[in-house]
Amino acid sequence: MTNQIQKLAGQTAVYGFSSIIGRFLNYLLVPLYTNLFLTSQYGIVTDLYAYAGFLFVLLTYGMETAYFRFSEKHQNPEKVFTTAISPLLITTSVFLTAIIIFAQPIATVLRYPEHKEYVIWFALIISLDTLTTIPFAKLRRENKAVKFATFKFINIGLNIGFNLFFLLLCPYLIKHNSNSFVQAFYSENIGIGYIFISNLIASAVTLLLFIPDFFKTKYTFSKTILKQLLIYGSPLLFAGLAGMINEVIDRVLLKYLIVVPQGISDANNYIFSQIGIYGANYKLSILITLFIQAFRYAAEPFFFSHAKEKNAKEIYAKVMNFFIIFSLVIFLGIMLYIDIAKYFINENYWSGLKIVPILLIANLFLGVVYNLSVWYKLTDKTKYGAYIAGIGAFVTIVLNIILIPKIGYMGSAWATFFCYFTMMTVSYFWGKKHYRINYPLKKIFLYTFFALAVFFISNYIELAGFKMYLFHTFLFLSFILFVSVKEKLFLVHMLKK
Repeated sequence: MTNQIQKLAGQTAVYGFSSIIGRFLNYLLVPLYTNLFLTSQYGIVTDLYAYAGFLFVLLTYGMETAYFRFSEKHQNPEKVFTTAISPLLITTSVFLTAIIIFAQPIATVLRYPEHKEYVIWFALIISLDTLTTIPFAKLRRENKAVKFATFKFINIGLNIGFNLFFLLLCPYLIKHNSNSFVQAFYSENIGIGYIFISNLIASAVTLLLFIPDFFKTKYTFSKTILKQLLIYGSPLLFAGLAGMINEVIDRVLLKYLIVVPQGISDANNYIFSQIGIYGANYKLSILITLFIQAFRYAAEPFFFSHAKEKNAKEIYAKVMNFFIIFSLVIFLGIMLYIDIAKYFINENYWSGLKIVPILLIANLFLGVVYNLSVWYKLTDKTKYGAYIAGIGAFVTIVLNIILIPKIGYMGSAWATFFCYFTMMTVSYFWGKKHYRINYPLKKIFLYTFFALAVFFISNYIELAGFKMYLFHTFLFLSFILFVSVKEKLFLVHMLKK
């Protein structure tokens, strides 16, 4: 079992190298954005990417997980691959055509009436990313982690490179040479639009990277397999949409529910400023989110491939234990050094730092939900995934509607917290009935209590400068030492048995 856990850890590290390290480089663009653009402008970026999340889930309609499930069960995985990608080609084409035709009215509804190009660019980005979903899943299923990481890094590198080119290099060249070659294609009026253009270029090149693989594939189509994929994946579509409601609906609702204080002359500018502050501080919880994403990339095929083993449930319990440990380490690493972490965003956004610990714990709950999801995925009861996410969506919407008018974006943070806590609790108790796994709850609660105690102690004892960092480092190392000793004693106890 130890070897299997080590294998999962190794795969998580490889996927994490492309996902965590790569997206962390993307995350480093946040200081650039928050220093170049006003809070209201960054609010538009935050708002648009929220809608993108919904559309991506809608256009993939659970095919990624369905592909994993049936490529393991079917004798011909290639047929499952080509059958899975075929409907995506059709639905994505219809979506893109419709968005281009109705771009102006959509832009008006979104309150960007003068920028319908934002809508078109985003439709193209989402469409291109949708078409690479199954090819990336195929790499994961075949354990081609290095190729997966390479393609991801190329995508991220291009996105970062073109952001730096358009937002820093082009203005610099024009400033020092009015006749610079960039005058032929660059316009400072595009502004935040270059963020979207850079993403579009990266997504287009990534799809092109898969072209050789497409030509090598023998295309066959099976109506029977497609029916199985759709039946299995349709509950995941609703679960995914509900999940996106839980993840990003707060940024959408803020635009319509936030109360503008009296005396504010430009209400629209104030609203988008609040969204921008919320979105920038949300990024400070990104480390734990990226860890969860990397874990999901490795864990999903891992869970399916080990489902038939006798000690599968014991493996899943151990995975949960280590997941909690690493998540708590990330939580403390950010919060104990928040005075350093806050410099990733401009000081104009620091008023929102108070939401960071709430969102970090909320995302830890979400990671637990992903771990717990093994019970309904392995028993083919994916409808329960939709139910759980639906319950979370209900909690999210209700609490946002109640809290945003009263406490602004703090209400959105607390809504996220209680949403994921509810989903975690419901999934755990339902899982006990259908696929019982004996998770080490005593140790998990002990580690969580210790981490929260460290956090509250660090806030209660006020120190400054070097003394503060020394004390916080002592607290951080104390937690790591405590966990290390506890796990070592546990392993010794197991060996004695």
